[in-house]
Amino acid sequence: MTGESVVLVIDTATETVVTGVVRLSATGEATTLAERTVHDHRRHAEILTTLIGEVLAEASLVGADLDAVVAGTGPGPFTGLRVGLATAAAYGDALGLPVHGVCSLDAIASVAGEQSALVVTDARRREVYWARYAGGERVAGPDVAAPAVVAETLDDAPVDTVVGPPRFTEQIAAGRAEEVGVVHPSARALAAAASPELGTTPGPLEPLYLRRPDAVELKDQRRKSLLPVNP
Repeated sequence: MTGESVVLVIDTATETVVTGVVRLSATGEATTLAERTVHDHRRHAEILTTLIGEVLAEASLVGADLDAVVAGTGPGPFTGLRVGLATAAAYGDALGLPVHGVCSLDAIASVAGEQSALVVTDARRREVYWARYAGGERVAGPDVAAPAVVAETLDDAPVDTVVGPPRFTEQIAAGRAEEVGVVHPSARALAAAASPELGTTPGPLEPLYLRRPDAVELKDQRRKSLLPVNP
Protein backbone atom coordinates (compact mmCIF):
# COMPACT_ATOMS: atom_id res chain seq x y z
CA MET A 1 0.00 0.00 0.00
CA THR A 2 1.48 3.33 -1.07
CA GLY A 3 -1.03 5.82 0.36
CA GLU A 4 -3.96 6.24 2.69
CA SER A 5 -6.95 3.97 2.05
CA VAL A 6 -10.49 3.77 3.40
CA VAL A 7 -11.95 0.26 3.38
CA LEU A 8 -15.27 -1.37 4.12
CA VAL A 9 -14.83 -4.44 6.32
CA ILE A 10 -17.19 -7.44 6.47
CA ASP A 11 -16.87 -10.64 8.50
CA THR A 12 -19.47 -13.36 9.06
CA ALA A 13 -17.13 -16.22 9.97
CA THR A 14 -18.36 -16.37 13.56
CA GLU A 15 -21.76 -16.03 15.22
CA THR A 16 -21.12 -12.28 15.29
CA VAL A 17 -21.69 -10.18 12.18
CA VAL A 18 -18.89 -7.60 11.96
CA THR A 19 -19.02 -4.56 9.68
CA GLY A 20 -16.91 -1.43 9.78
CA VAL A 21 -15.19 1.37 7.94
CA VAL A 22 -11.48 1.65 8.63
CA ARG A 23 -8.86 4.16 7.49
CA LEU A 24 -5.40 2.74 6.83
CA SER A 25 -2.35 4.99 6.70
CA ALA A 26 0.51 4.46 4.26
CA THR A 27 2.34 2.62 7.06
CA GLY A 28 -0.58 0.28 7.73
CA GLU A 29 -1.84 1.97 10.90
CA ALA A 30 -5.57 1.31 11.17
CA THR A 31 -8.16 3.73 12.56
CA THR A 32 -11.78 2.63 12.96
CA LEU A 33 -14.21 5.25 11.66
CA ALA A 34 -17.34 3.21 12.43
CA GLU A 35 -18.12 -0.34 13.47
CA ARG A 36 -21.14 -2.55 14.16
CA THR A 37 -21.17 -6.01 15.73
CA VAL A 38 -24.34 -8.06 16.12
CA HIS A 39 -24.21 -11.47 17.81
CA ASP A 40 -26.86 -13.49 15.98
CA HIS A 41 -25.75 -16.25 13.62
CA ARG A 42 -29.31 -16.83 12.38
CA ARG A 43 -29.75 -13.34 10.89
CA HIS A 44 -26.53 -12.75 8.93
CA ALA A 45 -28.36 -12.29 5.64
CA GLU A 46 -31.08 -10.10 7.15
CA ILE A 47 -28.92 -7.53 8.89
CA LEU A 48 -25.68 -7.28 6.93
CA THR A 49 -26.82 -4.78 4.30
CA THR A 50 -28.41 -2.59 6.98
CA LEU A 51 -25.22 -2.61 9.03
CA ILE A 52 -23.16 -1.59 6.00
CA GLY A 53 -25.44 1.39 5.49
CA GLU A 54 -25.14 2.33 9.15
CA VAL A 55 -21.34 2.31 9.28
CA LEU A 56 -21.05 4.32 6.07
CA ALA A 57 -23.51 6.89 7.43
CA GLU A 58 -21.69 7.12 10.75
CA ALA A 59 -18.38 7.66 8.95
CA SER A 60 -20.07 10.29 6.73
CA LEU A 61 -19.07 8.36 3.62
CA VAL A 62 -20.70 6.84 0.57
CA GLY A 63 -19.61 3.86 -1.46
CA ALA A 64 -17.71 6.06 -3.92
CA ASP A 65 -15.44 7.21 -1.08
CA LEU A 66 -14.12 3.70 -0.48
CA ASP A 67 -10.89 2.30 -1.89
CA ALA A 68 -11.47 -1.39 -1.24
CA VAL A 69 -13.55 -4.02 0.53
CA VAL A 70 -11.97 -6.40 3.05
CA ALA A 71 -13.77 -9.66 3.83
CA GLY A 72 -13.03 -12.32 6.44
CA THR A 73 -12.73 -15.64 4.62
CA GLY A 74 -13.13 -17.80 7.71
CA PRO A 75 -12.85 -20.54 8.59
CA GLY A 76 -16.53 -20.54 9.42
CA PRO A 77 -19.82 -22.39 9.00
CA PHE A 78 -20.99 -22.67 5.40
CA THR A 79 -24.14 -20.55 5.38
CA GLY A 80 -22.96 -17.58 7.43
CA LEU A 81 -19.59 -17.37 5.73
CA ARG A 82 -21.15 -17.55 2.28
CA VAL A 83 -23.46 -14.60 3.10
CA GLY A 84 -20.55 -12.35 4.02
CA LEU A 85 -18.37 -13.24 1.05
CA ALA A 86 -21.22 -12.99 -1.44
CA THR A 87 -22.14 -9.56 -0.07
CA ALA A 88 -18.54 -8.35 -0.19
CA ALA A 89 -18.12 -9.60 -3.76
CA ALA A 90 -21.39 -8.01 -4.90
CA TYR A 91 -20.56 -4.70 -3.23
CA GLY A 92 -17.10 -4.62 -4.78
CA ASP A 93 -18.48 -5.49 -8.20
CA ALA A 94 -21.17 -2.82 -8.05
CA LEU A 95 -18.70 -0.08 -7.12
CA GLY A 96 -15.71 -1.34 -9.08
CA LEU A 97 -13.71 -1.90 -5.89
CA PRO A 98 -11.08 -4.59 -5.24
CA VAL A 99 -12.17 -7.16 -2.65
CA HIS A 100 -9.41 -8.58 -0.46
CA GLY A 101 -9.95 -11.71 1.62
CA VAL A 102 -8.15 -12.36 4.90
CA CYS A 103 -8.23 -15.34 7.24
CA SER A 104 -10.48 -14.34 10.15
CA LEU A 105 -8.25 -16.20 12.63
CA ASP A 106 -5.28 -14.06 11.53
CA ALA A 107 -7.19 -10.95 12.58
CA ILE A 108 -8.13 -12.43 15.96
CA ALA A 109 -4.51 -13.45 16.53
CA SER A 110 -3.42 -9.81 16.47
CA VAL A 111 -4.47 -9.44 20.13
CA ALA A 112 -1.57 -11.74 21.06
CA GLY A 113 1.03 -9.51 19.40
CA GLU A 114 4.36 -11.29 18.95
CA GLN A 115 3.58 -13.99 21.50
CA SER A 116 3.14 -17.57 20.37
CA ALA A 117 -0.60 -18.13 20.30
CA LEU A 118 -3.31 -20.65 19.55
CA VAL A 119 -6.50 -19.09 18.17
CA VAL A 120 -9.83 -20.92 18.20
CA THR A 121 -13.41 -20.13 17.16
CA ASP A 122 -16.63 -22.10 17.44
CA ALA A 123 -17.04 -24.62 14.60
CA ARG A 124 -20.18 -26.18 16.14
CA ARG A 125 -20.59 -29.97 16.29
CA ARG A 126 -18.47 -29.78 19.48
CA GLU A 127 -15.44 -28.71 17.44
CA VAL A 128 -13.33 -25.59 16.98
CA TYR A 129 -11.53 -23.97 14.10
CA TRP A 130 -7.92 -23.35 15.07
CA ALA A 131 -4.59 -21.95 13.93
CA ARG A 132 -1.23 -21.49 15.67
CA TYR A 133 0.93 -18.35 15.49
CA ALA A 134 4.51 -17.41 16.31
CA GLY A 135 6.00 -13.94 15.99
CA GLY A 136 2.72 -12.66 14.56
CA GLU A 137 2.76 -15.17 11.69
CA ARG A 138 0.54 -18.22 11.17
CA VAL A 139 2.65 -21.39 11.41
CA ALA A 140 -0.06 -24.09 11.51
CA GLY A 141 -3.68 -24.34 10.41
CA PRO A 142 -6.33 -23.31 9.86
CA ASP A 143 -7.98 -26.62 10.63
CA VAL A 144 -10.97 -28.03 12.51
CA ALA A 145 -10.97 -30.52 15.40
CA ALA A 146 -12.42 -31.28 18.81
CA PRO A 147 -11.09 -29.05 21.63
CA ALA A 148 -9.42 -32.04 23.31
CA VAL A 149 -7.49 -32.77 20.13
CA VAL A 150 -6.48 -29.12 19.75
CA ALA A 151 -5.30 -29.09 23.37
CA GLU A 152 -2.68 -31.67 22.44
CA THR A 153 -1.06 -28.93 20.35
CA LEU A 154 0.05 -27.33 23.59
CA ASP A 155 2.07 -30.46 24.35
CA ASP A 156 3.66 -30.72 20.89
CA ALA A 157 4.26 -26.98 20.38
CA PRO A 158 3.80 -25.02 23.62
CA VAL A 159 2.19 -21.59 23.23
CA ASP A 160 1.96 -18.57 25.51
CA THR A 161 -1.65 -17.62 24.84
CA VAL A 162 -4.89 -19.31 23.83
CA VAL A 163 -7.28 -16.83 22.21
CA GLY A 164 -10.97 -17.46 21.58
CA PRO A 165 -14.37 -17.90 23.23
CA PRO A 166 -13.85 -18.50 26.97
CA ARG A 167 -15.78 -21.78 26.95
CA PHE A 168 -13.06 -23.18 24.68
CA THR A 169 -9.96 -21.36 25.91
CA GLU A 170 -10.48 -22.59 29.47
CA GLN A 171 -10.68 -26.20 28.31
CA ILE A 172 -7.75 -25.99 25.91
CA ALA A 173 -5.38 -23.87 28.00
CA ALA A 174 -6.10 -25.86 31.19
CA GLY A 175 -3.69 -23.71 33.20
CA ARG A 176 -0.80 -24.28 30.78
CA ALA A 177 -1.21 -21.00 28.89
CA GLU A 178 -2.71 -17.55 29.34
CA GLU A 179 -6.32 -17.20 28.20
CA VAL A 180 -7.65 -14.25 26.19
CA GLY A 181 -11.38 -14.16 25.58
CA VAL A 182 -12.17 -13.01 22.04
CA VAL A 183 -15.25 -14.25 20.18
CA HIS A 184 -14.90 -12.42 16.86
CA PRO A 185 -12.36 -10.36 14.88
CA SER A 186 -12.56 -6.57 14.99
CA ALA A 187 -12.97 -4.46 11.87
CA ARG A 188 -9.68 -2.75 12.64
CA ALA A 189 -7.77 -6.04 12.92
CA LEU A 190 -9.27 -7.37 9.68
CA ALA A 191 -8.29 -4.23 7.81
CA ALA A 192 -4.78 -4.27 9.27
CA ALA A 193 -4.36 -7.91 8.21
CA ALA A 194 -5.26 -6.95 4.65
CA SER A 195 -3.12 -3.80 4.51
CA PRO A 196 -0.03 -5.43 2.91
CA GLU A 197 -2.18 -6.47 -0.07
CA LEU A 198 -4.04 -3.20 -0.60
CA GLY A 199 -3.05 -1.52 -3.82
CA THR A 200 -2.38 -4.89 -5.48
CA THR A 201 -4.71 -7.01 -7.58
CA PRO A 202 -6.55 -9.35 -5.18
CA GLY A 203 -6.68 -13.07 -5.78
CA PRO A 204 -9.89 -15.11 -5.83
CA LEU A 205 -12.14 -14.68 -2.81
CA GLU A 206 -11.94 -18.24 -1.52
CA PRO A 207 -13.89 -19.24 1.63
CA LEU A 208 -12.25 -21.47 4.22
CA TYR A 209 -15.09 -23.90 4.89
CA LEU A 210 -12.77 -26.78 5.95
CA ARG A 211 -15.66 -29.24 5.83
CA ARG A 212 -18.86 -29.95 3.92
CA PRO A 213 -22.02 -27.93 4.68
CA ASP A 214 -24.57 -29.32 7.14
CA ALA A 215 -27.32 -29.22 4.52
CA VAL A 216 -27.08 -31.24 1.30
CA GLU A 217 -29.41 -31.45 -1.65
CA LEU A 218 -31.93 -34.28 -1.69
CA LYS A 219 -30.17 -35.99 -4.61
CA ASP A 220 -26.97 -36.05 -2.52
CA GLN A 221 -28.85 -37.60 0.39
CA ARG A 222 -30.19 -40.30 -1.91
CA ARG A 223 -26.73 -40.96 -3.26
CA LYS A 224 -25.41 -41.38 0.28
CA SER A 225 -28.20 -43.83 1.09
CA LEU A 226 -27.10 -46.03 -1.82
CA LEU A 227 -23.51 -46.24 -0.68
CA PRO A 228 -22.47 -49.52 0.97
CA VAL A 229 -22.11 -49.48 4.73
CA ASN A 230 -18.83 -50.82 6.05
CA PRO A 231 -19.30 -53.62 8.59
